[in-house]
Amino acid sequence: MITLKSKREIGLMHQAGKLLANCHKEIAKLIEPGITTMEIDAFVEKYLAEHGATPEQKGYQGYKYATCASINDEICHGFPRKKMLKKGDIVTIDMVFNLNGALADSAWTYAVGEISETDQKLLKVTKEALDRGVEQAVIGNRLGDIGHAIQSYVEGEGFSVVRDFTGHGIGPTLHEEPQILHYGQSGKGLRLKEGMVITIEPMVNVGKWQSKMDKNGWTARTTDGKRSAQYEHTLAITKDGPLILTEQ
Repeated sequence: MITLKSKREIGLMHQAGKLLANCHKEIAKLIEPGITTMEIDAFVEKYLAEHGATPEQKGYQGYKYATCASINDEICHGFPRKKMLKKGDIVTIDMVFNLNGALADSAWTYAVGEISETDQKLLKVTKEALDRGVEQAVIGNRLGDIGHAIQSYVEGEGFSVVRDFTGHGIGPTLHEEPQILHYGQSGKGLRLKEGMVITIEPMVNVGKWQSKMDKNGWTARTTDGKRSAQYEHTLAITKDGPLILTEQ
């Protein structure tokens, strides 16, 4: 079932989103060779506690951490770990904040020191793909318009869009309808309505789009070992256009 949010509910989710966006900015200051994703996870736990919020994904279907930390060829849902990041790595930190019952979900991919030209392009294209998807999130458009904008741009740049994981509705629970595909045909799919709150979160691969699961049952990675990046916003569909909730 799709739930339409009131202006008040969207406002509360926006507060959570601003807090999450600020946390990402703080994480950006920490990312350097030698830090571990477990240290980043501990920082997020402390940050949440200091701001009266909680990590919504911790405990979700048994997940144990405040963040997902996906490194290099990991597409999503990587576990934080004690292994140090090294120069040339890329790492995606994905978090869901709960602030007084209001949720916000956002992921960003960070460069660890100097990265290759291919990886620089990967991050740039993935962020632009998110922006192009957000542009289509207006009343009257269809979900296929979002997916088509992302897929056509990404593939035109020589990369591929992961199809096994999607965006979603959010609030008051973490994953709600509708699913937001990051590929598809324009003019197809559910029509967007005022009050919908969704995530758009393209995962883009250097090589093939297919994924495989690690033995832990959570972490997805590329089948060809090539790198993957992701950027994600939570946004509301409003009469004034898409309102991004997870930026300052």
